[in-house]
Amino acid sequence: DNDTIVPTVSSKDHKKVFEGETGLNTGGMGTFSPSEIYTEKLAKEVQEKILDKTLEGFKKDNLNYKGILFVGLMITEDGPKILEYNVRFGDPETQSVLFRLDTDLNKIISEILDNNLKNIEINYSKEEAICVMLTSGGYPENYEKGKVISGLENLDSDIVVFHSGTKFDNENIVTNGGRVIGITAKGKTVKEAAQKVYENIKKINFEKMHYRKDTNCISLTSNANIAVNYGRGSYKDKYVMVKIPK
Repeated sequence: DNDTIVPTVSSKDHKKVFEGETGLNTGGMGTFSPSEIYTEKLAKEVQEKILDKTLEGFKKDNLNYKGILFVGLMITEDGPKILEYNVRFGDPETQSVLFRLDTDLNKIISEILDNNLKNIEINYSKEEAICVMLTSGGYPENYEKGKVISGLENLDSDIVVFHSGTKFDNENIVTNGGRVIGITAKGKTVKEAAQKVYENIKKINFEKMHYRKDTNCISLTSNANIAVNYGRGSYKDKYVMVKIPK
């Protein structure tokens, strides 16, 4: 709000269309939360050097902004650097982050509008979350629409499906975009959540369906992206292996 800026928990986004961080950039092939590199030390540095100073700039320029601020960050050897600002949540970062949110989002928004953000306690689940995007074949270049999606009624009860590019065609749900649906779950660890998601993806089908199948959990590889409610950025990190059931 006008006086307070509060980050969410972190998440990691993966932009490349193919395994191993190869191929063209996309709007995001999946995310998981939390990001293993977003340490308390890094969070403190971002808060002090970027978030607090951003709020100071708003006040200096008499900018009366209340809402979501998405700050694009690049994590470099010299520390976090700003790439961009957006006044919205990130997609698909939001799916993993808000899936862990225990506090009512409506309550948070209400307190922001009342300029009372500093007085609300925002809590998150200790469980970790993952969202895998199922996309149309050919995305992010040319792709066909109108493919019938089957199997959604067979998913486990703790799986949540976020619809990104779908529509109703009579009684069928069909594809209507490049990024079609995001399959999301929580678990004690990212590994456990990933196993749930990939087991349930096996139950879903539409013609030319594509998704990242990396055995290291949507590729926890170099040049992935980090998000912490206000942003994302690029960095290099080590592999974190998570085997997905065949």
